[in-house]
Amino acid sequence: MSSEATNSSAGVGVDRMAGAEPVPGSGKSDPILVADGVRRSFGGLRAVDVEHLEVQRGTITALIGPNGAGKSTLFNLLTGFDRVDQGNWTFEGARIDGKPGHKVARAGMVRTFQLTKALTRMTVLDNMLLGAQGQLGERMAGAFLRNVWAGQERGNTRRALELLERFKLIDKRDDMAGSLSGGQRKLLEMARALMTDPSMIMLDEPMAGVNPALVQSLLGHITSLRDEGKTVLFVEHDMDVIMGISDWIVVLAQGRVIAEGRPSDIRSNQQVIDAYLGAQEDDSAEARGSGDD
Repeated sequence: MSSEATNSSAGVGVDRMAGAEPVPGSGKSDPILVADGVRRSFGGLRAVDVEHLEVQRGTITALIGPNGAGKSTLFNLLTGFDRVDQGNWTFEGARIDGKPGHKVARAGMVRTFQLTKALTRMTVLDNMLLGAQGQLGERMAGAFLRNVWAGQERGNTRRALELLERFKLIDKRDDMAGSLSGGQRKLLEMARALMTDPSMIMLDEPMAGVNPALVQSLLGHITSLRDEGKTVLFVEHDMDVIMGISDWIVVLAQGRVIAEGRPSDIRSNQQVIDAYLGAQEDDSAEARGSGDD
């Protein structure tokens, strides 16, 4: 994707950030997700300590920070895959803190994982169908009433095939998911997440381990989701990707939000530069120590 194309497609999202101040805890004009006082500790380590965070509806927001900053832990907390010590958050105006992952997904907020969760011994199409919710045939009362669930299953299959076509996986529909490449599994997980027609999609390192040939395809899918009105929050380490497609960037360090803003704001933020340089110095010191052993 050319920079011109990226900037052009980003225009819709950038307009939504008008008036947002580039400061930690920045208020947004139409937040879809609002979190307050979210904290999680492991032993004596405070992994997440987010005082206030808002995610603007209909934008691509990147969550970045050095290794160990608490990004994936925050993802796990917000999506019900980990227990919060304290704090609360709302999605679409309704509280969802304390809800398990499947109920968060039903509310319209779905996620993918850094390590893909495809069921390798099932076909690509069957993996997609698992993403459909409210399937009548899964209930004891409806399992024997084919006329009740058959129409729903046909509709789910049509949607699954449409998504596989969109993500260029249609030729793989009858292949075992375990035969897909790492990049194709990322595409499958993103496509499966869309089976629920969510309002917000959270992507945990979508480019990790992806062949460069598929990176542009993934970027195109992410920006198209935003352009269709969905909200995207993603964790990523590739700064070129982050700066190229993000409308807004939130920076974590030691579990806290230390900066927010547009890509141009973050590039020149001294706190962000210091956080990354400090992490690099720690890594270098650790490497030197290992060499002395």
